[in-house]
Amino acid sequence: MLKGLLKTMRPHQWTKNVFIFTALVFDEKLFKPLPLARTVAAFVLFCLTSSAVYLINDVVDMDKDRQHPTKRLRPLASGELKPSVAIAAAGALVGISLPLSFWLSPYFGFIALGYFLTMVAYSFVLKNVVIVDVLTVAAGFVLRVAAGAAVVEVERFSPWLYICTTLLALFIGIGKRRHELVVLSANAGEHRQSLSEYNLPLLDEMIAVVTSATVLAWSLYTFSAPNLPPNHAMMLTIPFVLYGIFRYLYLIHVRKEGGTPEELVFKDRPLLIDIGLWGLAVVAILYLF
Repeated sequence: MLKGLLKTMRPHQWTKNVFIFTALVFDEKLFKPLPLARTVAAFVLFCLTSSAVYLINDVVDMDKDRQHPTKRLRPLASGELKPSVAIAAAGALVGISLPLSFWLSPYFGFIALGYFLTMVAYSFVLKNVVIVDVLTVAAGFVLRVAAGAAVVEVERFSPWLYICTTLLALFIGIGKRRHELVVLSANAGEHRQSLSEYNLPLLDEMIAVVTSATVLAWSLYTFSAPNLPPNHAMMLTIPFVLYGIFRYLYLIHVRKEGGTPEELVFKDRPLLIDIGLWGLAVVAILYLF
């Protein structure tokens, strides 16, 4: 049962919470001990909060997951974990993480609470509303960035990064919806109500919009944000962003992947290398130029 509980908490999806480190890096406080420690604490607390959300979500989706080719193997859907245990664990995680979040920073606490309430609303209602479902997922990533900004008390953090985060999250979320539609085919609507409202042409159009907007938003950030080096060296990171988007599109359309973005990033070596090089370039430009 403990193994099933840990699996349902989805520690492999804690990688999404690295967005909390965005403010630390881009506000040039990565090597300052106190902001770093506060951000690490915020990351841990968000992992606990998000795990509570995953537990609630899997209880809500338990019956529908049994119709999915892979999700039917989840502990709750397969009967390995009892719903009462999952709900009790979710309550315990929230009871620990939210008070500690407010102790760490009142602003951070309110953001963590907002994230939890938004994601619970997503689990029960919003994920069944077409378009609103992917917008809500994107909001979760923006709240992660805002949470990181709250704990480090940013001074020169560009609003462009919120826009880039929103667009990138939409790209990943829409790609995931596309994968679900392809895999589940005619039964897609039975698994998730909003999938019956989507079709591949619509999702491909949405992907085209957000990919173009992502490249444009990042490009504008690289030469218009006030805290960047005056020589516009950050523009050197644009090719990494382009390659990353093109590679992910390749994985979606050619490899038929995209259902588990948090795993795909680590499984696809070219994409992982590209993200690593982009990160190194960003840090070098911000801290050495």
